[in-house]
Amino acid sequence: MRGWARRLVWRKTIKFKHCAGCPPSNPLAAVTPSSSPSPAEPQHPAAAAAGGVVGRFAPSPTGPLHWGSALAALGSWLHARRGGGRWLVRIEDLDPPRERPGVAAAQLATLAGLGLIPDGPVVFQSDRHARYRAALDHLLASGAAFPCRCSRADLAATAGVHRACAPVPAGAHRTRSFRFRVPDTLVGFDDPVHGRVEQHLRRDVGDVVLRRADGLWAYQLAVVVDDAAQGITEVVRGADLLDSTPRQIALQRALGLPTPRYLHLPLWRDAEGRKLAKSADAAGIDALPAELVLRRCWSALGQPAEAFPAWHGPEATLARAARVFDPSRIPREGPRGGDNTGAAAPTATARTEPAIRPVP
Repeated sequence: MRGWARRLVWRKTIKFKHCAGCPPSNPLAAVTPSSSPSPAEPQHPAAAAAGGVVGRFAPSPTGPLHWGSALAALGSWLHARRGGGRWLVRIEDLDPPRERPGVAAAQLATLAGLGLIPDGPVVFQSDRHARYRAALDHLLASGAAFPCRCSRADLAATAGVHRACAPVPAGAHRTRSFRFRVPDTLVGFDDPVHGRVEQHLRRDVGDVVLRRADGLWAYQLAVVVDDAAQGITEVVRGADLLDSTPRQIALQRALGLPTPRYLHLPLWRDAEGRKLAKSADAAGIDALPAELVLRRCWSALGQPAEAFPAWHGPEATLARAARVFDPSRIPREGPRGGDNTGAAAPTATARTEPAIRPVP
């Protein structure tokens, strides 16, 4: 393991022993308006780089990095490097029940072995509860967020889409969550791979959870706050998050935060067509040769095999690969087969489908 990864893992190990990463029982009480950090305050020098490209890779520590993870990591790194930009890593460790001890350390070591070295300190979301509280306070004060005691049973009639709170039965004691009051409008963006993507948030999505009833912060709020705080200018990630992007754009507007450019990469699926997932125990790639992993992911990104540079170690090879990487070749559909046999990378499907309008 590289020195930077070892130091970060040691720091987080000590922190977890003291449960500092656990959410407080009353997450809002600890932050007052006068002491709250601004959700948009830069946390990294990259945020102050005028006009610079800043990309990121943000895995959750729920399992080892698999083929789909490697594809997203390489795709985001190449896209940032192609523009002469910086590339950051963020560990999204906000769901302790799903996380596994030691996984964050293993993920950082795997990235280092592939030559994917972040241009600055790795950010852990478990260190950033005060920022999420500040953002929620801002939304509550503006009327864009509200407390909600609706249960899943209450939302069954609307297929889980929240448009108004149901009356709480007399005598019922429910812990409240907090939701974002989505605008009654169409929100869209232009994705270089998928074309125009749009959602009518009120009709198709409903009010978005910001903090769960169990006190854990929801992904949608945390990712918006952290992308702004780190100065992220482009988000390159898997297409499974296409339908999250319009609601994140709406949250950015409500918080007065900038909207980065978005590009969604093809998903790597198993032989049955299911997306590879750490939570489903997809096979990790940490024990595989770096050259094999990078070549297969390069092909899955639609790049010609012959364009991949001669192998001179991961970092030197990737530096040359970034110069010939062509984002216009990225396909909409990814490869199938998530085993670790070392077989040749499946051929990715060309962009033949129409632009989608995702509905969750």
